[in-house]
Amino acid sequence: MQKLLLPMIGILTTALACGCNSAKSPAAVATDVAAARQQASTEVTDTRKDAAKNVDSVAANGSSKDLNDASARAAYDVAVAQADGDHNVAIQQCSALTGRAQKSCNEGADAGYDQAKTQANVTRLSKLQ
Repeated sequence: MQKLLLPMIGILTTALACGCNSAKSPAAVATDVAAARQQASTEVTDTRKDAAKNVDSVAANGSSKDLNDASARAAYDVAVAQADGDHNVAIQQCSALTGRAQKSCNEGADAGYDQAKTQANVTRLSKLQ
């Protein structure tokens, strides 16, 4: 999870430095979206690897309840990493817009992100029961 913090800070800093409602050129947006997609893919892959290692470790040494808990946590971590990546891509896509359209796009991206995180948590909690 901490691996996601630095890229998110960088993206937010870039967004703030560029101005909240100014549009980027289509070429710049395409480059930023491609970079965000690549970063998201890398983060999800890394999170999946870490989750698999944790589950394997618990499977070797823990009880079935511990394994269930580790599996639920692993699924949650992967879902949140995916949500983070999707959110970052969406925010980069919004940067092609201006004014109200950009604000509305960002709000939609934030709402989708919140919804994805909530769903991941609900799924995690349902697997713990």
